[in-house]
Amino acid sequence: QVQLVESGGGLVQPGGSLRLSCAASGSVFSAYVMAWYRQAPGKPRELVAGITSGGTTNYADSVKGRFTISRDNARNTVYLQMNSLKPDDTDVYYCNVARPNRGYNYWGQGTQVTVSS
Repeated sequence: QVQLVESGGGLVQPGGSLRLSCAASGSVFSAYVMAWYRQAPGKPRELVAGITSGGTTNYADSVKGRFTISRDNARNTVYLQMNSLKPDDTDVYYCNVARPNRGYNYWGQGTQVTVSS
């Protein structure tokens, strides 16, 4: 059974940094796309950043230059380094791992990020 465990969320002041981690278990994830999404109450979940098995990354325009996604296949872990945080970054952040061609799609439980002074 696949499990995703997120950590690293919390309260930070504007301009500060946080690093989210998502540890996956229950399969070998080196061939999976790994990504971070975020969602505010009453709004649809949106992609923040993704990274393919080959290391290609993509980012939402709102976080380009501030956030960096990375992965450690040996640890089955994906990270999201978030710098220069803004109040608009306040959301619940969700880890996602997927193999669309196999129909695999898994979500973490979410971790709250709050940017406030």
